[in-house]
Formats: sequence, C-alpha cells, structure tokens
Amino acid sequence: MSKILKINDLEKTYTSGSKQLTVLNNISFSVEKGSVFSIVGPSGSGKTTLLGLCAGLDYPTAGTVELCGTALHDLNEDERAALRNKNVGFIFQNFQLLPTLTALENVIVPLELQGDKNASKTGIELLTKVGLGDRLHHYPTQLSGGEQQRVALARAFSNKPAILFADEPTGNLDEETGEKVIQLLFELNKEAGTTLVIITHDLDLANRTQQILRLRGGKIVSNEKTVVV
Repeated sequence: MSKILKINDLEKTYTSGSKQLTVLNNISFSVEKGSVFSIVGPSGSGKTTLLGLCAGLDYPTAGTVELCGTALHDLNEDERAALRNKNVGFIFQNFQLLPTLTALENVIVPLELQGDKNASKTGIELLTKVGLGDRLHHYPTQLSGGEQQRVALARAFSNKPAILFADEPTGNLDEETGEKVIQLLFELNKEAGTTLVIITHDLDLANRTQQILRLRGGKIVSNEKTVVV
C-alpha cells in the first residue's frame, strides 16, 4: 500500500505569557492508503491538535505533513482548502451541522461547492443508506443526536473523500446509538474504500481498527498494528 498521510518530526507549541507550552513533540508516523487507523490517548494528550495538523487546519511549529501526496507546507491557505474540499472528509463529536439547513441541504453542501449537478440525487441516496430517507427535509433541531451524526456521516462521504478524519464520532451519543453509528461508519468506509483516521479515547473502538497510535503528554508512546477490521 502507498502512504496517504506522512507525518515527520511534528511539533506544536503555543506561547502562554512568557512560557512556551509544547502540545506535540517529535511526532512521526504514516497511514497506509485504504486502512483504518486510530489515534488514542487521554484528554490533553494532543489528539485533536494532531488531527488539525494532519488535515491542514493548523500549522505546525516544526516538522512536515504530507497529505494525499502533497506537502502541506508548500501550500497557502486557499490551496489547503482546495485540497481538503477535494480529498478530505470530517466527522466531529458535536456533528457540526448547519442549523438553518435541512438534513439533505447539509449533506449536499460539499457537492454544490464543487458544482456537482447530481448533488441532490447523491444526497438522497446517502441519507437513505444511513436510514434517514424519511427525514430529508428535517432540520437538525428536529433530529436526535444519533440522527444528526448519521447526517454528518452522509455529508462526510458525499464528496467521496480519499481520507476521512473522525474526531470522537460517538462522544456525544449513548452506547447503543454510538455502536449503530460506528457500524454505519465502517460499512460506508469499506464500501467507499476511504482511508479512515479515528481520534478517540475509546479503546474498544480503537481495537477495531488496523493500527493504533497512542499519545500521552504530546508524545507517541506506541504505534502498533492490530487485527484487520
């Protein structure tokens, strides 16, 4: 397999008063194209900061990130945004749906930005696939947490991303609903052949991925392969 994500000697520090706060230190790893990869660690370990750097949402203090064969440090902000729009999908703990748009409208936003004339058809197919074919025109406030996350799943896969970052995808869901969402996530991911990177503190979820990167205090403590999903 080829590497879809390469991280080399990554560091991230912030200035707090007269002090430098190191959030990530000497982070190096790679993710195989088409694999399911998890990053785990306790709160404050740097997981979400690392996700932002991997996706080009933030800039490292030192080190390099290569995403989908492109070195992010060579790109300006507009070029990074274009790369994400074409190749990257996101799923967040708090769903990040636009409250003034219906479920269908939320799903097709990425497609409309790309000028896809079949956006509505694709959106309906995806929402039907995640069990929301009868909720197309409901607004986020009219949907349960599990339904909102299923809308977010459909949106994440709408532009057929090469890589999908899921940041604590079940963090705001009860155990039963969370399990249904994870099953859908894995099913959609397998069908699409997308590389999946899951940020989580849930070790049971991490153990269902092919590789686990463990962080503590902004440093890698282990990087191990597991059984195939």
